[in-house]
Amino acid sequence: MELSEYIEALHRELASITRVAGEDTARAADMVAQALDPSVRLTLLEVLSAAAAEITARLEGTVVEVRLTGGDPSFVVQAAAPDVRAEQGQPAAGEADDAGMARMTLRLPQSLKERVEAAATADGVSVNTWLAQAARQALDGPGGGQPRQSRHRLGQRITGYAVS
Repeated sequence: MELSEYIEALHRELASITRVAGEDTARAADMVAQALDPSVRLTLLEVLSAAAAEITARLEGTVVEVRLTGGDPSFVVQAAAPDVRAEQGQPAAGEADDAGMARMTLRLPQSLKERVEAAATADGVSVNTWLAQAARQALDGPGGGQPRQSRHRLGQRITGYAVS
């Protein structure tokens, strides 16, 4: 799915609205529209993700995901893999203490994102599932969930002198 055509449609709509206000206003509106491009793109991605989550919630045994390939979103529909623990009557990992799902935006360097995607593909799970499992393992593992001690604390004084 190409988001650019939808963003361009918004630009055209804004241009037609501001055309009656004069050339300076139209130019200012065009500059604002250009500046808003990343925000509009992110908002559209969030809408698509929310729609996929809502569809997933309504379809029993089916998962709908939004995946980005080269910045373009695409939908992936797949049957949900049964959880072995659920078959044994035990709650799925993290299910017992989760009161619900929460959404967060995560920004990663491109190289790390590619490594995460490759690892998720190798494990046969979505990136979201892979990241949730990695976070759970990091927090449930040895020393997990413990706040890390910083070398510098707020209000801590460092005294001494330096020789150059």
